[in-house]
Amino acid sequence: MVGYMRNNKTGAALYNLFHTYCLPAIMIISGVLFTSSPLLMAGLIWTAHIGMDRMLGYGLKYPSHFKDTHLNLV
Repeated sequence: MVGYMRNNKTGAALYNLFHTYCLPAIMIISGVLFTSSPLLMAGLIWTAHIGMDRMLGYGLKYPSHFKDTHLNLV
């Protein structure tokens, strides 16, 4: 949301970066490999957050407007 204070393109890029499963998957794998419970829990919570957003219809953002997503118009 902070990126949208600059402009829509930056906001959408930052939002999409943190709302894809790549980074949480890396955290989960690292948590398992290094037996780090906090890292594993953070990755699982982040994954659940993304899943809940998608379930409610908040998809990845298009740079045109905050309400334009890949799932529908919010």
